[in-house]
Amino acid sequence: MTQTPSFSTVPVSAAHLLSQRIKHTRIAQVMNELDTLIYDGSQDSILLVCGPTGVGKSTLAHHLCDAAMQKHASAMEADAGMIPAVYIEAPVSGERDFSWRLFYQRILEQLEGGLAMPKTTFGIDSETGRLVKPLGPTKNSLSALRTAVERALRARKTHFLVIDEAAHIIRQSRSNQLHVQLDTLKSLANLCGTQIVLVGSYDLYPLVSLSAQLARRTHVVHFERYRQDSDADIRAFKACVLKFQDALPELWGSQLMQHAEALHENTLGCVGTLSAVLTRAAKLAQQAGGWSDEALRRALLTEAQRCQILEEILDGEAAINPSMTRAMPRPAIAQRQGRGAA
Repeated sequence: MTQTPSFSTVPVSAAHLLSQRIKHTRIAQVMNELDTLIYDGSQDSILLVCGPTGVGKSTLAHHLCDAAMQKHASAMEADAGMIPAVYIEAPVSGERDFSWRLFYQRILEQLEGGLAMPKTTFGIDSETGRLVKPLGPTKNSLSALRTAVERALRARKTHFLVIDEAAHIIRQSRSNQLHVQLDTLKSLANLCGTQIVLVGSYDLYPLVSLSAQLARRTHVVHFERYRQDSDADIRAFKACVLKFQDALPELWGSQLMQHAEALHENTLGCVGTLSAVLTRAAKLAQQAGGWSDEALRRALLTEAQRCQILEEILDGEAAINPSMTRAMPRPAIAQRQGRGAA
C-alpha cells in the first residue's frame, strides 16, 4: 500500500458509513437459501447460520428481518397485529448461566410494541392494544414469561425468530446443559410454528452433534468470507469496496479502489471488518482535516489482530467444511453392478 499522502480538504462524515448496510453477494446468497428454508410446516425447527467474526452476520440478520417485513407488507396491512419476523440479540447477563428470563423479556419487548391488534386476540387490552401478560403472583416467573412468549408469537403470526450472537447461549451454559438449552429452543419453535434462526460464530456448529433429534431438526448454513484464492470472491469483494467508496465520494473520491487488494488481505475477506476499518479511516481523516493514505494505514488491523482472527477462521473452516459435505446416494442398480464387479 502506498504511503504517499493525498489530502482532501472536504469535510468528512464518518457517521454516514456507520449507517451503510451493504447487501453484497454473500449476504444475498445466504438470504436466498434461508428464504427457501423458512416456510409454514417446515421440519427444520432451527436454522444455524455460522461464519467467521466480522463477516457481516448481524447485517445479514437485519436484512433478513427487513426482507420479511417487505414480503408480508400486504398481510401486515390487513392484520396490523402481525409481526412476521423478530430480531433479538442473545443476552449476556453477567450471570454464570444463560438467562432465559432476560431472553424471554427481550422477545416480548419486540412483540408487545405499539402495533394495534384485533381486540379479541389472545387477551388484548382494549385500551392499549397490547398483549396482557399472565396475572397473579407468578406473573414474573420463568414459566409465565415462557407462556407469554408462546402466546405472543402465535398471536403475532411470527414466521421466524432471529437470535443474533447465539454463541452467547453456549458460552453461558455448562456442557451438561447444552442439550437442555437447545431442546428449549426447539420446543419453542415447534409449539409456536415459528422457526428459529441462530446466527453466530463457528462456536455454534457443534450444537448439531448434541443428539440425533437435534441433528434431524437443524439445518446448517455456512456464511463464508470472500477468499483470496477465488476469482469470483475477489471480484465480489472489490464490488463491496466500490460501494463504500461511492458512499463517501467527497472524502476519498476514486482513491479507495487502488487499495482493494490490500484491504482484502488485511480484513481477510470479511465485509463487517472492512466496514469497521473504513469507518476508522474516515474518522481519522476527519480528525486530520482531510483524507490521506496514512489515515487508511492507521485504520488497518494490526498483524497481531489479523493473525488471531485468521487462526480462528481457519480452525472454524477446517471444522465445518468436511461436515458440510452431502453425498448423493448411488442408484440401486449402480450398487448392484458395483458388487458384481467386485
